[in-house]
Amino acid sequence: MRCVGIKVVVVGGGSTYTPELVDSLCDVEDRMVVDDLVLLDPSAERREAVGGLSERILRERGWHGTFATTPDPHAALEGADFVVVQLRIGGQAARHVDETLPVGYGCLGQETTGAGGLAKALRTVPIVLELAEEMAARANPGAWLVDFTNPVGIVTQALLDEGHQAVGLCNVAIWAQRRIGHYLGVDPDSVAVEHVGLNHLTWIRSATVGAEGDGDGAEDRLDDLFERFGPELALESGAPIELLRLQHALPSYYVHYYYQHDAEVAQQSAPGYRSRADVVAELEAKLLAEYRDPALVTKPEALSYRGGAYYSLAAIRLMASLHAGTGDVQVVDMRNDGAIPGLPDDAVVETRAIVDEAGAHPLPQRELSPEMLGLVQHAKAYERLAVRAACSGSRDDVVRALLANPLVGQYPLAADLADALLGANRHHLPRFFPS
Repeated sequence: MRCVGIKVVVVGGGSTYTPELVDSLCDVEDRMVVDDLVLLDPSAERREAVGGLSERILRERGWHGTFATTPDPHAALEGADFVVVQLRIGGQAARHVDETLPVGYGCLGQETTGAGGLAKALRTVPIVLELAEEMAARANPGAWLVDFTNPVGIVTQALLDEGHQAVGLCNVAIWAQRRIGHYLGVDPDSVAVEHVGLNHLTWIRSATVGAEGDGDGAEDRLDDLFERFGPELALESGAPIELLRLQHALPSYYVHYYYQHDAEVAQQSAPGYRSRADVVAELEAKLLAEYRDPALVTKPEALSYRGGAYYSLAAIRLMASLHAGTGDVQVVDMRNDGAIPGLPDDAVVETRAIVDEAGAHPLPQRELSPEMLGLVQHAKAYERLAVRAACSGSRDDVVRALLANPLVGQYPLAADLADALLGANRHHLPRFFPS
């Protein structure tokens, strides 16, 4: 029996990620049939290149739905059932500032963490909230907003604080699951990871294999992984294997920005260092050129170097679970609701949840060790202040957020950085510069 068709809107549909996302839509038609797909993007060039390839991929796979690209959010959101948000306000140029400006102040340069992550939040949160309001007015009742826009934790916190029906999503957990499956030589879908924390501040505290993987008696394979693949895991996590053993946890790559901040800043300050924004800008130019080839009807190999591995798989599985109500266990960003001890119920966390048509329901987690909990509580206080600053347009709130940021936390450094970040992002911050 064929499922009832739905409408999916991809905001930021001109992203070079999009062909991979739309390709995956055809893999879940037993649970979710998309009859109407719209890519929303302000760039005519990207709509033509990315939209053209996306439609060719879908038609090649036998998809017969309605496909469109548009710069008009009103038309795009009308009657939507799912809205996937993958915005990048300011493009790679703004990202370059996020990744380089803080380094001149002795701070980490990164687009989602630290001072650069705050700058991105200031640019992004107001736009996503406006989009959510428009979606509430035009989308179908019960429509879901799936946020993949960084910083995911802060953006999702803002959305849920305002009462929107939204779930945040990151690719870190599914990427780690895939890598662990590779190392252990098993089907990645048979691996259950105990992933817990905040977006881009998470640890995997156990990894079990098989249908019994979620059971109390399941065997944790982390020590086995550390023993057999220590150098590989240290390289991928950015943290020494001694630290992994000390915590008996596999941190996400972003955690090393906290644990090895000074070493990272020294590397970013070295002559000849290239920001990730510069690398990605070059790669995107090549991808867009490939996308324009009318003979191309599959994802190009170069897309695998773009980053965000398995994002499309995670996003499509999440939407299919929300639509079909299948109760799958997935890692998402949602309200804590008592899952992680030591954090408020309304704090957005990133951990395992049962996903059905009513949303994501977090699974209870073991207590975090003191050094993990302290850092998570510190970062969550910063995230709440980041949301307030983005919404208020107050320079003082920006300073407060930087004071609470574990990677800044000094005065007058916070004040100096606030002025520099606001000045560099002036054209993207109308709440701060209304004139």
